[in-house]
Amino acid sequence: MSHLGNKINNICRSYRNLAGLIISSTLMVSGCSTVTTQSFIRTGNANVEVSYVATDADFGKYHQLLGEDMGIFHPESNPLPEEDLQRIRQIFRDAFMGELSGYEIVDSAGPGVMTVQASLIDLRNADISDVPNLRTGLDKVARPGVLVFLMEMRDSATDRVLARAADSTSNPKIGSGGGGSTTDWDGVQTAARYWASLFRQFLDQNLAQ
Repeated sequence: MSHLGNKINNICRSYRNLAGLIISSTLMVSGCSTVTTQSFIRTGNANVEVSYVATDADFGKYHQLLGEDMGIFHPESNPLPEEDLQRIRQIFRDAFMGELSGYEIVDSAGPGVMTVQASLIDLRNADISDVPNLRTGLDKVARPGVLVFLMEMRDSATDRVLARAADSTSNPKIGSGGGGSTTDWDGVQTAARYWASLFRQFLDQNLAQ
């Protein structure tokens, strides 16, 4: 096994030895209707509010990253204009790509490739039921009253979740584009840079080089 693989597996063993909280979540396997149960260990991470690593995660298999477009989950009652959605995604993509120096980035799934994705879940004025398009499992890390930033790592071939970390805030303001409600774009830029740095730290902890 490579030096990288040894370091990663040592990290994983340390996580599994923590007196963490074992969480089981039901996930739909991509592309079929099979339901599987996956267990996670809650890990101690001072940089984010909560983080979980799958008990069967083997990070030693991965040496490349596949970045996916940001998921933005917003209440149906307060929809965002498409141009605002794209602008937010671009701001976060630019911030994240700036933090990924040193990692090999690819544009397609395959063996040894880990998918990394960030998501914003806006529940500041909503409940889980107000965001019907929320992906399976994300309701476990989102809570009403806050804007949740989620970092997720998955196997690119199977879409199986390997790790998740979440942080939350009440800012920045994201407007609906109507009724005088506007987005604080400077705040979005600041949040993107901050969360991108957290994402890099989270990756480094799990994919230590």
